[in-house]
Amino acid sequence: MTLLAIFADIHANREALDACLAEARARGAERFVFLGDLVGYGGDPGYVVDLVAAFRAEGAIVIKGNHDAAIGELMDSMNAHARAARDWTREHLSQAQKDFLAGLPLTAERGETLFVHAEASHPHLWFYITHPIEAERSLRATQKRVTICGHVHQPQLYSQAEKQPAILAIPAEDTPILLAPQLKWLAVLGSVGQPRDDNAASAFALYDDERAILTFVRVPYDIEGAARKIRAAGLPEILAARLYFGR
Repeated sequence: MTLLAIFADIHANREALDACLAEARARGAERFVFLGDLVGYGGDPGYVVDLVAAFRAEGAIVIKGNHDAAIGELMDSMNAHARAARDWTREHLSQAQKDFLAGLPLTAERGETLFVHAEASHPHLWFYITHPIEAERSLRATQKRVTICGHVHQPQLYSQAEKQPAILAIPAEDTPILLAPQLKWLAVLGSVGQPRDDNAASAFALYDDERAILTFVRVPYDIEGAARKIRAAGLPEILAARLYFGR
């Protein structure tokens, strides 16, 4: 058995990432996967990039999210709060840290699993998955039986039988889910650093990819500490306030 700990949408939240890593290790995680958006919104971009880079040097899978891409690209589609965080983040990363983000791939594969930040059909366009129709588009785009992504900040799990529509389920916390082999699956993870499903606890997942068992995990963390850093940086107040409510 190889137990993967999978983290999406850290968003420069050191307190949340540290809490999730500690929980993952306590539960026996052996390998680590980071599904992008290491930066944006939060007050510790350099810490998060350096820590994830160290994990990658030891064999972790790390892919690029839209906020990571935005550090080196012009993205007019971002809202005002995201642009403010992007601009501040650019000023607080070293060139080596920016190069690390720029060099990340959009997807990665391991066995029967595809890892991607947004979805599989057009990873570079950052489409959101919030509905079975959007999930089907992603599922059709890959031959992999399991796709695991982030981007939406709301945990979801889709399954699809051959020639049937995709079915959405909202996964229960801390409940192992067997990803039955006769189906294709798409798991949308919650966010480590900025949950938006009315639950302020940080979110990540554990995946036994040999037995195809996926568990969605929530972890309390020092929200006050993370919010204080956002405010001290002069970032938009909403980026701090929403941490308390998970929305």
